[in-house]
Amino acid sequence: MLRTTMAVAAAALIAGSAFAGSMKKDIVDTAVEAGSFETLVAAVQAAGLVETLKGDGPFTVFAPTDEAFAALPEGTVEELLKPENKDQLAAILTYHVVPGKVMSGDLSDDMMATTVQGSDVMIDLDNGVMVQDATVVSADIETSNGVIHVIDKVILPEG
Repeated sequence: MLRTTMAVAAAALIAGSAFAGSMKKDIVDTAVEAGSFETLVAAVQAAGLVETLKGDGPFTVFAPTDEAFAALPEGTVEELLKPENKDQLAAILTYHVVPGKVMSGDLSDDMMATTVQGSDVMIDLDNGVMVQDATVVSADIETSNGVIHVIDKVILPEG
Protein backbone atom coordinates (compact mmCIF):
# COMPACT_ATOMS: atom_id res chain seq x y z
CA MET A 1 0.00 0.00 0.00
CA LEU A 2 2.78 2.45 0.93
CA ARG A 3 4.66 1.54 -2.26
CA THR A 4 1.53 2.21 -4.37
CA THR A 5 0.92 5.55 -2.63
CA MET A 6 4.54 6.60 -3.22
CA ALA A 7 4.37 5.54 -6.87
CA VAL A 8 1.17 7.55 -7.41
CA ALA A 9 2.68 10.56 -5.63
CA ALA A 10 5.86 10.30 -7.73
CA ALA A 11 3.84 10.01 -10.94
CA ALA A 12 1.75 13.05 -9.98
CA LEU A 13 4.91 15.03 -9.17
CA ILE A 14 6.52 14.12 -12.50
CA ALA A 15 3.33 14.95 -14.44
CA GLY A 16 2.97 18.25 -12.55
CA SER A 17 6.59 19.20 -13.28
CA ALA A 18 6.22 18.43 -16.96
CA PHE A 19 3.01 20.45 -17.16
CA ALA A 20 4.52 23.44 -15.34
CA GLY A 21 7.57 23.34 -17.61
CA SER A 22 5.43 23.49 -20.73
CA MET A 23 3.45 26.53 -19.56
CA LYS A 24 4.82 29.89 -20.63
CA LYS A 25 5.20 32.64 -18.08
CA ASP A 26 3.59 36.04 -18.58
CA ILE A 27 5.57 39.09 -19.69
CA VAL A 28 6.45 40.24 -16.16
CA ASP A 29 7.51 36.81 -14.89
CA THR A 30 9.54 36.19 -18.06
CA ALA A 31 11.37 39.50 -17.57
CA VAL A 32 12.03 38.76 -13.89
CA GLU A 33 13.36 35.29 -14.68
CA ALA A 34 15.67 36.57 -17.43
CA GLY A 35 17.67 38.57 -14.87
CA SER A 36 18.71 41.33 -17.29
CA PHE A 37 15.61 43.50 -16.82
CA GLU A 38 15.84 44.44 -13.13
CA THR A 39 15.51 48.15 -13.87
CA LEU A 40 12.58 47.58 -16.23
CA VAL A 41 10.81 45.42 -13.66
CA ALA A 42 11.41 48.03 -10.93
CA ALA A 43 10.05 50.73 -13.26
CA VAL A 44 6.97 48.65 -14.14
CA GLN A 45 6.32 48.21 -10.41
CA ALA A 46 6.84 51.93 -9.65
CA ALA A 47 4.49 52.89 -12.50
CA GLY A 48 1.77 50.53 -11.28
CA LEU A 49 1.79 48.51 -14.52
CA VAL A 50 2.48 45.01 -13.14
CA GLU A 51 -1.15 43.86 -13.20
CA THR A 52 -1.63 45.28 -16.70
CA LEU A 53 1.39 43.41 -18.08
CA LYS A 54 0.30 40.25 -16.28
CA GLY A 55 -3.16 40.63 -17.88
CA ASP A 56 -4.59 38.75 -20.81
CA GLY A 57 -3.00 40.88 -23.51
CA PRO A 58 -1.72 40.06 -25.91
CA PHE A 59 1.04 42.66 -25.74
CA THR A 60 4.25 43.22 -27.66
CA VAL A 61 6.91 44.68 -25.39
CA PHE A 62 10.12 46.29 -26.61
CA ALA A 63 12.11 45.63 -23.43
CA PRO A 64 15.21 47.71 -22.71
CA THR A 65 17.96 45.84 -20.85
CA ASP A 66 19.51 47.05 -17.61
CA GLU A 67 22.44 48.32 -19.73
CA ALA A 68 20.00 50.38 -21.81
CA PHE A 69 18.64 52.06 -18.68
CA ALA A 70 22.19 52.57 -17.37
CA ALA A 71 23.03 54.48 -20.58
CA LEU A 72 20.48 57.18 -19.76
CA PRO A 73 21.91 60.40 -18.29
CA GLU A 74 22.99 59.96 -14.66
CA GLY A 75 20.12 60.27 -12.21
CA THR A 76 17.39 59.82 -14.83
CA VAL A 77 16.20 56.41 -13.64
CA GLU A 78 16.27 57.44 -9.97
CA GLU A 79 14.26 60.56 -10.79
CA LEU A 80 11.68 58.60 -12.81
CA LEU A 81 11.22 56.05 -10.02
CA LYS A 82 10.08 58.74 -7.57
CA PRO A 83 6.33 58.54 -6.78
CA GLU A 84 5.71 62.08 -8.01
CA ASN A 85 6.94 61.05 -11.49
CA LYS A 86 4.68 57.99 -11.79
CA ASP A 87 2.68 59.40 -14.74
CA GLN A 88 5.82 60.31 -16.71
CA LEU A 89 7.32 56.88 -16.01
CA ALA A 90 4.09 55.15 -17.08
CA ALA A 91 4.09 57.17 -20.33
CA ILE A 92 7.67 56.11 -21.10
CA LEU A 93 7.00 52.46 -20.30
CA THR A 94 3.74 52.26 -22.27
CA TYR A 95 5.65 53.77 -25.22
CA HIS A 96 7.53 50.44 -25.23
CA VAL A 97 4.29 48.41 -25.54
CA VAL A 98 2.18 47.74 -28.63
CA PRO A 99 -1.24 46.08 -28.33
CA GLY A 100 -1.39 42.63 -29.90
CA LYS A 101 1.26 40.01 -30.51
CA VAL A 102 3.67 41.22 -33.19
CA MET A 103 6.34 38.69 -34.09
CA SER A 104 9.45 39.71 -36.02
CA GLY A 105 8.07 38.02 -39.14
CA ASP A 106 5.08 40.40 -39.01
CA LEU A 107 7.28 43.49 -39.40
CA SER A 108 7.84 45.47 -42.57
CA ASP A 109 10.36 48.21 -43.27
CA ASP A 110 9.27 51.73 -42.28
CA MET A 111 6.04 50.51 -40.70
CA MET A 112 4.48 52.52 -37.92
CA ALA A 113 3.09 50.88 -34.81
CA THR A 114 0.83 52.70 -32.36
CA THR A 115 1.91 52.17 -28.77
CA VAL A 116 -0.27 51.81 -25.69
CA GLN A 117 0.99 55.31 -24.75
CA GLY A 118 -0.71 56.62 -27.91
CA SER A 119 2.27 57.68 -30.03
CA ASP A 120 3.64 55.77 -33.00
CA VAL A 121 7.02 54.07 -33.21
CA MET A 122 8.84 53.52 -36.50
CA ILE A 123 10.13 50.06 -37.36
CA ASP A 124 13.22 50.13 -39.59
CA LEU A 125 14.64 46.97 -41.16
CA ASP A 126 17.52 48.52 -43.15
CA ASN A 127 20.26 47.63 -40.64
CA GLY A 128 18.76 44.81 -38.64
CA VAL A 129 15.53 45.44 -36.79
CA MET A 130 15.22 48.84 -35.16
CA VAL A 131 12.42 50.44 -33.16
CA GLN A 132 12.93 54.20 -33.32
CA ASP A 133 16.71 54.38 -32.69
CA ALA A 134 16.95 51.19 -30.58
CA THR A 135 18.24 47.94 -32.04
CA VAL A 136 16.38 44.70 -31.38
CA VAL A 137 19.06 42.41 -29.94
CA SER A 138 16.81 39.42 -29.24
CA ALA A 139 13.42 38.89 -30.87
CA ASP A 140 10.34 36.74 -30.48
CA ILE A 141 10.54 35.73 -26.81
CA GLU A 142 7.05 34.28 -26.52
CA THR A 143 5.11 34.57 -23.27
CA SER A 144 1.66 33.44 -22.19
CA ASN A 145 0.26 36.91 -22.90
CA GLY A 146 2.35 38.22 -25.77
CA VAL A 147 5.91 38.58 -26.96
CA ILE A 148 9.06 40.39 -25.84
CA HIS A 149 11.65 41.89 -28.16
CA VAL A 150 14.80 42.95 -26.30
CA ILE A 151 16.18 46.36 -27.28
CA ASP A 152 19.50 48.04 -26.52
CA LYS A 153 18.17 51.53 -25.76
CA VAL A 154 15.32 53.17 -23.87
CA ILE A 155 13.07 54.88 -26.41
CA LEU A 156 11.37 58.10 -25.37
CA PRO A 157 8.13 59.58 -26.68
CA GLU A 158 8.36 62.99 -28.32
CA GLY A 159 7.67 65.98 -26.11
